[in-house]
Amino acid sequence: MGLISGLLDPDVGQYLLREEGEVVVDEVRHHWAAYVRASLEFIAGAMALATVPFARVEIGWLPMVVWMGLWAHAAWLALTQHMDRFVITNMRVYRVKGVLDRQAATMPLSRILDITVTKPILGRICGYGHFCFESAAQEQGLRDIRFVSRPNERDQAIQRVVQRAGLRGPRAS
Repeated sequence: MGLISGLLDPDVGQYLLREEGEVVVDEVRHHWAAYVRASLEFIAGAMALATVPFARVEIGWLPMVVWMGLWAHAAWLALTQHMDRFVITNMRVYRVKGVLDRQAATMPLSRILDITVTKPILGRICGYGHFCFESAAQEQGLRDIRFVSRPNERDQAIQRVVQRAGLRGPRAS
């Protein structure tokens, strides 16, 4: 894998326990709404760049600096969101995030006590929600997963995997 592709792809497969039979059930990328702030900064940078022809010569460099700063920050925000992945497997859930430094947080399915799915009004309109995992160890990198697209389907996928693993009681008829 090349340096550039390594920087732009979190490669969630490298964290799988393949020899134990672990397979990915779902890899969750952020919903497009997570990129709104980066997009607004990109637009603001374009607006700053558009003022260059109208700026006085003495300060003509200032809109260029603002433009470069806003676009660099927007790119960083977008890349940070892109590199944040939540993965559901047949054995556990885990999250891989980070651009320069990678962080991986794992929670076995047996430790998931409760999942709270929050769908704000804008999330209900646009199709995203936020997950909050409750487990015995409350302070870990999997507590809050924000901007999950199709949250009901993702929650049901986790519940199905937990049920199939026999970690909850049998379904009531």
